[in-house]
Amino acid sequence: MTQLPDLSRLSHDEKDALILALWAQVQLLTARVAELEAKLGVPPKTPDNSSVPPSKGHKPNQAKKAKRSGPRQGSLGRTGGGRALAANPDEVVTAKPVRCAHCQAALGATDQTLHGRYDKIELTKVAPVVTRVYAGQCPSCGGITLAPLPEGLEPGTPFSLNIVALAMYLRFVHAVSDRRLSRLLIELFGLAISEGALDAAFRRGKPEFDADVANILARLRRARVICSDETTVRIDGRTCWNWVFQNDEVVIHVVRKSRGACVVAEVLGGHRPAIWVSDLYSAQQGHAADWQVCLAHQLRDCQFAIEAGDAVFAPRMKALLLRAVVIARRRGDLAESTRREYRRRLDRALDAVMALAPANRHGQRLRRRLRQGSRPPVHLPRPS
Repeated sequence: MTQLPDLSRLSHDEKDALILALWAQVQLLTARVAELEAKLGVPPKTPDNSSVPPSKGHKPNQAKKAKRSGPRQGSLGRTGGGRALAANPDEVVTAKPVRCAHCQAALGATDQTLHGRYDKIELTKVAPVVTRVYAGQCPSCGGITLAPLPEGLEPGTPFSLNIVALAMYLRFVHAVSDRRLSRLLIELFGLAISEGALDAAFRRGKPEFDADVANILARLRRARVICSDETTVRIDGRTCWNWVFQNDEVVIHVVRKSRGACVVAEVLGGHRPAIWVSDLYSAQQGHAADWQVCLAHQLRDCQFAIEAGDAVFAPRMKALLLRAVVIARRRGDLAESTRREYRRRLDRALDAVMALAPANRHGQRLRRRLRQGSRPPVHLPRPS
């Protein structure tokens, strides 16, 4: 409603309806104002207190580094830092003057001493090498006769395995997008490959990795300990989920449209490990005989609650979790009886912390999540 209607022309029922509509709008606006006022005291999300990736965190200016002094490594008569000379240079150029620039005296080979040496490095020009292959045709019957072809010159895609391997490396190791990769190949190497051709090449190469993926899955499905997490990923303009499953021996990423527990069931294929390590997300629960809550996630949440003003619950929970991490690092050097005693102490300390009643709403939310999620968030991490 942008303008108040003429109230003199409204009936009593119409006025009642108008009052109710305005009252509902006031309630909505009041709730929105309260929400915005509450956000004024919330600390900013950072990689240290939330799931914000490190790349989006604040990066302070680096302190100025002291300049290096002394002779240049691998050179004579020059100061400053530098790289070592190549052990096996491809070419050596010796520059010898024939006459002194000061006194004009003639200089022979024996009159000169080495003044300095240094390397100049250049990249060789990289350009596509095109091999054209011809097939013969019989003039009598018109049949086509193909001679035995060298490996790599078979009909099909014009791009060699080396080109596809380079494209895969840049695409999947360095996360260069298809558009940028197509541009990079033509600008650096003079090789024109469209985004569609790159996608087709990647699809053709996928079966070559199927055996490795199957081997990773087989090892994961025998694992005693599995750690898991999930994060969003954009594919074709839609939000999907990149799941990761790993332990000390294997790691596999699975991208699916779902964030549900069905993805875990698909990957595990009926396997039920002894220990599952994850955050408090419900779809990550119930997949193993025992559940170890990821302490890194809880430390991050504690830090956010502390920055948001909770001075009762979050600081004590953070200290308890850090204590568990310190003990876990010493686990291999501790006797079994000592580990049991440490665990009893941690359980008692956990009971005491969970009994606290924080007044800050972020501390209350953290305490409620830990209580609803898992009873033992400070169990010592077990070796795989």
